[in-house]
Amino acid sequence: MTHDFNGKAVLVTGAGGGIGRATAQAFAAAGARLMVTDVDVSAGEETAALAHAEGGEARFLRVDVTRETDVAAMVAATVAAYGRLDCAFNNAGIEIETSRITECDESVFDRIMAVNVKGLWLCLKHELKQMEAQGGGAIVNTASVAGLKGAPRLATYSASKHAVVGLTRSTAAEFARQNIRINAVCPGMIRTPMSERWANMDPAMPARMAAMHPVGRIGEPHEVATAVLWLCSADASFVTGIAHAVDGGFTAI
Repeated sequence: MTHDFNGKAVLVTGAGGGIGRATAQAFAAAGARLMVTDVDVSAGEETAALAHAEGGEARFLRVDVTRETDVAAMVAATVAAYGRLDCAFNNAGIEIETSRITECDESVFDRIMAVNVKGLWLCLKHELKQMEAQGGGAIVNTASVAGLKGAPRLATYSASKHAVVGLTRSTAAEFARQNIRINAVCPGMIRTPMSERWANMDPAMPARMAAMHPVGRIGEPHEVATAVLWLCSADASFVTGIAHAVDGGFTAI
């Protein structure tokens, strides 16, 4: 199904690669006007160029989602450029944890929570102010299957993604009467720079992860992008507060 976002103002955080980039490209192909953000300037600018190649309008802004001044400026810049904020895909996140909780450094915990939880909280705070003022909008947050079940050696990451699900459900209930829908996608193992880093640490990891998904493979970024666009579209007008797994059946077993 092709969704029409012609003229819609769309914000994508963590757009420098993987799921963020694929989703920005998909929105651009559907006619959206994009503000793409990332802490990596060269990667973010490349995503903006790729979105242009899809026929959409796109601007890049460097944003650190852990800084409220950056996040407030991000929403303001989107509105200044396009007049409003129709959809936001809050995708910025990190996964720098690789050890048991007894061996995890406090700085790792603090950094994961700062980006994945505080960063999302700040994005929601400022996006919702704008959407409430303009009379509505749609938001999708990136959680994870680790936000739906446990993840050994990723305890902090899993906790942060459970928090994403909690923020999604709570804000969805709070802002439903303001014509704002808020949902989350929960990807399984997707072919992204994150999965490539894990494969570099353990070459057997991709095969093991593929076997853990009932469909017998890992996912592709565009498959998550398709879910994001649907959740932001009018076709999902009665859908809010869900944690939508895009995981090849991973959470079904």
